[in-house]
Amino acid sequence: MSGGLMSATTVLAEPLPLRQAADRFPTVLWNDSADPDELAKSIEFGAVGATCNPVIALAAVKAHLDVWGPRIGELAELYPTASESELGWKVVEELSIEAAKFLEPAFDASGGRNGRLSVQTDPRLHRDADALVAQAVRFSGLARNIIVKIPATSVGLRAIEEATYRGVSINVTVSFTVPQAVAAAEAIERGLDRRAAEGLPDHEFGSVVTIMGGRLDDWLKAWTQKQRILVDPGILEWAGVAALKHAHRTFTERGFRSRVLSAAFRNHMHWSELQGGDLVVSPPFDWQLRINENGIVAEDRIDVPVDPEILDALMELSEFRRAYEVDGMTPEEFDRFGATVRTLRQFLEADEQLDRVVRDILLPPV
Repeated sequence: MSGGLMSATTVLAEPLPLRQAADRFPTVLWNDSADPDELAKSIEFGAVGATCNPVIALAAVKAHLDVWGPRIGELAELYPTASESELGWKVVEELSIEAAKFLEPAFDASGGRNGRLSVQTDPRLHRDADALVAQAVRFSGLARNIIVKIPATSVGLRAIEEATYRGVSINVTVSFTVPQAVAAAEAIERGLDRRAAEGLPDHEFGSVVTIMGGRLDDWLKAWTQKQRILVDPGILEWAGVAALKHAHRTFTERGFRSRVLSAAFRNHMHWSELQGGDLVVSPPFDWQLRINENGIVAEDRIDVPVDPEILDALMELSEFRRAYEVDGMTPEEFDRFGATVRTLRQFLEADEQLDRVVRDILLPPV
């Protein structure tokens, strides 16, 4: 295991680990939040991208109700027939536009490869490819450095290809496995190839394919418990890391024009074990603080394989093999994969909670 913990009272040498990694490696840092205060500080750590989704938007609105409460009231007056959901998504759009401004310098400096603000398509559209594409095109026009999240489901793959063809930069989400990542990268390639075949303008899309490594860990822990399978403590903490390393290696070998993105942190290895590669790591802001506070060492580890004994133990689990092998699942199987179902449900529930926040502002309980 890379890195070592330092006591809370240890004086850290400059630069901090996140900044050191940003200066040394092609691996780039994105902030898993569009909260303006967190994003500004993360940029100081070296962040060159950020993300927004219903869960993140809900947290940002709750943290800044003094700002968003009055603004939701104003939006309700501007759009008197808008539903609670429509008003909530207007907040998501405005939050995203404001956050995107923070990232314009990185966008310009990288020619569009970085400096992206991710906006997620409405999870309630997850069964409708045409609706996902239409919303992706709309979101893409909110700011010049927007990148749009579309899920790695059987429907989402069709939307990813079509949205890419229409010029949308893609951040693949609801993605936990190597087969999902490879299928999504192939969909992006097909969209880019269609553009080239028709002579459409070429530019740096900066598209990324997320693997939510911590959510893969979570699902395998739940699955092994349900199956009454006992594994050595700590083994399952490496599942997401193994999948991310394997996906990065596969992307490199196949020459995909998109990059792997590590998200859904559950341990520092989702950052420290991936340094050195041409990929993105997107920890929540609190994880960034903890990495810096504990002085986790930034080393080139992307090509350091997971301990063979650990990988062998993981490969004994059929559910991990499905997640690790490139052809471990079909797109139809992506839809019923446990982590997919759990995450879509969480995003849908966050949508509902955002609706309730809007409702409480417009119709305060009495």
